[in-house]
Amino acid sequence: MFIRPTIIMCCSLNSERLSHKPADTFCLKFFVLHHSSNHTSYIQTPLGFMKAVTDADSVFSLEFDDEYSADEVIEGAVAQQIANELQEYFSGKRKVFTLNLKPQGTVFQIQVWEKLLSVSYGKTISYNEQAIQSGNVKNIRATASANGKNPIAIVIPCHRVIGTSGALTGYAGGLWRKEKLLQLESKSRQLELFSQ
Repeated sequence: MFIRPTIIMCCSLNSERLSHKPADTFCLKFFVLHHSSNHTSYIQTPLGFMKAVTDADSVFSLEFDDEYSADEVIEGAVAQQIANELQEYFSGKRKVFTLNLKPQGTVFQIQVWEKLLSVSYGKTISYNEQAIQSGNVKNIRATASANGKNPIAIVIPCHRVIGTSGALTGYAGGLWRKEKLLQLESKSRQLELFSQ
């Protein structure tokens, strides 16, 4: 949980001491961030290790880490939940994640990531469609940039956003992973259709 105590500092534009607040004074607000202790875990998946940063109840980030090569490390209950849900996802048993998410980003980035959560398992949308959903088709580059900065891979499904032509474009975890994730979801949906 983030606590944001505010420190206000007033400065004068001239060298006078501030006994009162003259018209040429401006105030700066500083926010001091305090948070509970975070845990860093390394979760093994079929597509490589993922680094998870969590606290006692939330996920701050979940990203592929190609540099980590040691043993799997699970720190805390939230990381264990991530590991369990990812295992179910990769085995085709989970289509919706139940994790409490706290991605850190700008207001616009968070809005883009929240919209991504509405893209269903096995479905894709184009960057153009995503920009329209964000309220302005001219925001396509900013929307694509926000996707690239998504700190919670797979769970916030930026891998489901493709080029207008259907081409796979841009994925922070690597295009080969994006292709594998889309294949996994497509295959699982096909099996589901034929089992009905």
